Parts: sequence; C-alpha cells; structure tokens
Amino acid sequence: MNYFEEIKSELLKFKNLGIENSKDGAILIGKAPHNGPEGWLNIIYPVLSKDELISLEKELKMLIPDVYSEFLMNFSNGLNILSSTFSLYGLRRQINRLEGGKIRQPYSIITPNLYERPDNSNDNFFFIGGYNWDGSHLYIDKETGFIHCCERWDATSKIQWESLEGMILSELKRLYLLFDNNGVELDEDIETTPYS
Repeated sequence: MNYFEEIKSELLKFKNLGIENSKDGAILIGKAPHNGPEGWLNIIYPVLSKDELISLEKELKMLIPDVYSEFLMNFSNGLNILSSTFSLYGLRRQINRLEGGKIRQPYSIITPNLYERPDNSNDNFFFIGGYNWDGSHLYIDKETGFIHCCERWDATSKIQWESLEGMILSELKRLYLLFDNNGVELDEDIETTPYS
C-alpha cells in the first residue's frame, strides 16, 4: 500500500457517517451536523492538473517542493481534517462562494507564502498547512525536506517530521484520539496543535 492509499484509508474512518461528492468533485467524508447543516469532517479536494500547478507556481513566484506538488497532483489539492482542525493548503480555483456552499475549496496556499509569512521565515520555507486552534503553520524546509510546525507569527520550528507522509499519518492518528466516533471533540479546552 503506498502512502496515498494509507492516508485515504485514515480519512475514510468516518465514512459510516456519510460520504458524498460535491458538485466540483471534492470527496466529503463524515457528516458533521454539530458543525452546521453542511458540515463534513474530512474533505479531499480534486487534484491539480500540471497546467494548474505551473500557473500556481507562477503566481507564487517559486517552485513548489516536489513532494508537495506530487501530493497536489496525485492525491488532493489540499485537505480539511476534522472540520478544519488540521488543514493542508492548495489552489483556490475561484474566489467567491457560489452554489450555496456546494463548491468546496481548500485554504489558499498563496496567503501564507506571499502575504502572511511568519517572522524568521527564510526563502527555504514553503508553507503547506496549519491548525485552526491557534493559527500554527506547517512548512517544508526545501533544503532538508523536513516538515516543521511553527507558531502563527514566528517560523521557529516547534516540532518536525522527516517526511510529508509521516507527518500526515501521525497527525491523523494523533488528532483522531481527541475526537469521538461522531467527530465531536472530546474536550474543547485541549490544544489540537502537535506541541504544547
């Protein structure tokens, strides 16, 4: 089993609560009525084409690290996990919210890389995701390939993983322990970031 299959298997943990495809092809996993009538726990977005990736890199004015471009083109254009508790960013294909919430899009990878880079960021840091608890970021250090988590406004690494797949799988397993079988947080006062 390659790591994409292993990640998908983990994301499908809540399929017993429902699974649908949105109008734009996103896979919605685990109805979450406690988060609203259109709430879902996990969302896998339609992959990027090669042309979309090239266009995204032009807008970013930088190359996307190979490991993340492979993820965007072969698995998902970003992810939302446990109602955005943990997210990986991608290309927002449209700016507005049409279709009454039926169009699903990832958080923009452009924002943290161009407009809201934390202090102490260097050119080797490529921001790929984060946590809604406190706005912490995830980034790839392009020199080492390691994935790091940092605070919202300071890029000093708090924790690191040796690979993208290792980070995603370990974070899915860790976060699932903080939620019940219906995707409801067991204790809303417990931080959901991977560091204290």
